[in-house]
Amino acid sequence: MSRYWSQITKRIKPYVPGEQPRDRTYIKLNTNENPYPPSPRVIEAIISEAGEVLRRYPDPQCTALRQTVAQYYGLEVEQVFCGNGSDELLAFSFLAFFNPGTPILFPDITYSFYPVYCTLYHLDYELVPLDTSFQVPVEKFFEVNGGIVLANPNAPTGSCLPVSSLRDILEHNLGSVVIIDEAYIDFGGETARPLLKDFPNLLIIQTLSKSRSLAGLRVGFALGHQELIEGLRRVKDSFNSYTLDRLALAGGIAALEDDAYYRDTITKVIATRERIASALKDAGFFVVPSQANFLFLTHPAAQAADLYQQLRDRGVLVRHFNLPRIDNYLRVSIGTDEEMDIFLGCITELVGAAR
Repeated sequence: MSRYWSQITKRIKPYVPGEQPRDRTYIKLNTNENPYPPSPRVIEAIISEAGEVLRRYPDPQCTALRQTVAQYYGLEVEQVFCGNGSDELLAFSFLAFFNPGTPILFPDITYSFYPVYCTLYHLDYELVPLDTSFQVPVEKFFEVNGGIVLANPNAPTGSCLPVSSLRDILEHNLGSVVIIDEAYIDFGGETARPLLKDFPNLLIIQTLSKSRSLAGLRVGFALGHQELIEGLRRVKDSFNSYTLDRLALAGGIAALEDDAYYRDTITKVIATRERIASALKDAGFFVVPSQANFLFLTHPAAQAADLYQQLRDRGVLVRHFNLPRIDNYLRVSIGTDEEMDIFLGCITELVGAAR
């Protein structure tokens, strides 16, 4: 620990991203990336923008991208905020809308960046335990709080609440900002966007990393009431006015405009997810019903930590979280059909040998 670190730096436990190894070629099913390339129109847009104009700063308001998002979702431009991936938007939101002293509520099993932001910003939080099926207990979010954060579909489980449950939570929390993190919503979940017209305390955060295959470009956006969007802008302009570069802006617009390509891609991912989930169940796995681009699974005859390492030794990367309640589960991102068949062959052989 460095003697020059601040007290905050000493105290925080940073988020640990998925492994990005370079020692060999792996089948990479550990970071929820899309197995298919981005739309060819994205590449064309980036190449077109990669010229002399790069000497100029990008638009700090991301106007053209915000207009594209607003038109795509039937919203006003003033209801859209864009940033460097959903992680940056979440970081801005925790600072913009939550205060120390009154706890934020989020599930005990969810995206592990949430407690990191709380520690960084000196925010109190309470963990709401998921039930034994890893479902969100809606009524537990009716308690007094300083804000609510829900990943929907949840990560790493893949479970998704219906809009009716989200409405219940919002109606019981009109004095708090409720953030719905919809990073995986495009893979079959029910979006909270219809609720925006009724609840000025609702902020929805989405990303183009997953369903639009732009994890390497870092484009995210938030949808909400103009008052919330202005709060995000104030925080952003106190950090860095130019959060999205020209290439990201151009690529993000092109990705949203090529709707046919996007729909074809997610249809393939969903079909593969359902096929592999069924095959895993037939092999004796318990698989949490997923509406995301990953599966969360366990097997009674094998230890997840052992399976993780054995799969890695065979060139297949998955994610293992050594955390309470889920230390015997693996999260497996959906790859191509060929990649998933290799994964399925490896893991069924391994559990067969473990019996």
